[in-house]
Amino acid sequence: MPVTDAQVAALRAYLANDWELHQKLISQLDRAEAGKGYTALITAAFVAAVQRHFGKSSSQADIVTYVGDVRSRSERVAEALDPEVGERVIGVVVGDATTQGIGREAKMGAQATLLTALILDEHLDEAGLDAFLADARSTADKMMGG
Repeated sequence: MPVTDAQVAALRAYLANDWELHQKLISQLDRAEAGKGYTALITAAFVAAVQRHFGKSSSQADIVTYVGDVRSRSERVAEALDPEVGERVIGVVVGDATTQGIGREAKMGAQATLLTALILDEHLDEAGLDAFLADARSTADKMMGG
């Protein structure tokens, strides 16, 4: 089953910091579909955003610095984002790290938090965010065999 328009709209609202709309859209998603499609969409978007930010020549120090910067942005983010988990989910994309031993919920939470920061740091306009999400959707569909 491919990623749905509703799943893309929910992630778009999340990344645009429209929490009220995000909660409304999330509550309307089919749980089984969201468990696959929405999760794949977040993962695809996260990988793309990490690759855009870090490129191919980032060091572990760059990752540690970035996660520390994100955690310093607010008390809520600092509490929500475990630095080791954050560093490892980025490290999987840009290096040779592993997320073995990290629970699915912790991994997805770190990806969502860091994805938001990465997108905010890009200062995308509406069209840029839409293009980013279209690419992520295409990748997520491929990840799910669609």
